[in-house]
Amino acid sequence: MKIYYHPMSTTSRTVMLCAHECGVQADWQVVDLMTGEHLKPPYSDLNPNRLVPMLEDGDFRLTESAAIVGYIAEKARSPACPTDLHGRARVNEMLHWINSNLYKDIGYGLVYPQLFPHHKRPSEELQQGTLAWHKAKTQAWLKLLDEKLRGPQRPYLCGASITIADYFGMPVISLGELIGCNYAPYPNVARWMDRMKELKSWRKVNEVFDGYAASLKGQSFATF
Repeated sequence: MKIYYHPMSTTSRTVMLCAHECGVQADWQVVDLMTGEHLKPPYSDLNPNRLVPMLEDGDFRLTESAAIVGYIAEKARSPACPTDLHGRARVNEMLHWINSNLYKDIGYGLVYPQLFPHHKRPSEELQQGTLAWHKAKTQAWLKLLDEKLRGPQRPYLCGASITIADYFGMPVISLGELIGCNYAPYPNVARWMDRMKELKSWRKVNEVFDGYAASLKGQSFATF
């Protein structure tokens, strides 16, 4: 199995975390996003989306991170991917909720436009409006997750046991740490984040991310 990735990529980190925690051995191939390697052959011929991560297993390829974490866990026969109908449906529901709702707002609407020039809006008015809108949306999603979807009783996102939804969700939800967001108003989410950071592979997977976050300290961002 070969996985193309970049250590700063949010969705690459979801796949890295899942693979390491499930004990899956892979050939890890860095695709240098900083030099645009993902935009040109040979990588763009393999993955027309021109994004990371991508999984190759023989002649089989997957290019969506949520599908990749499911494939990895199933191949490893990990309990992180439930086999019963309702359990798997609940995990899939959380994966889609994070990807369709929270990631869109915290990542592409709040964090990325402040850090990466190609995500910044073309005028200051549009930039500030975008940040304000997605900050409010992110806070609403986190409040929902904190009070209703997770709540005080669940150790993990989908219940008593860790699942691929946790591996997928933590790198996304923790994105706010890059710009100094405060998760204290969401105590159930904050406790879950602390628990996830205790995973044996968390520090290794997030070494580059943590270094980048440290380099941003002291800068001023629109945050929550």
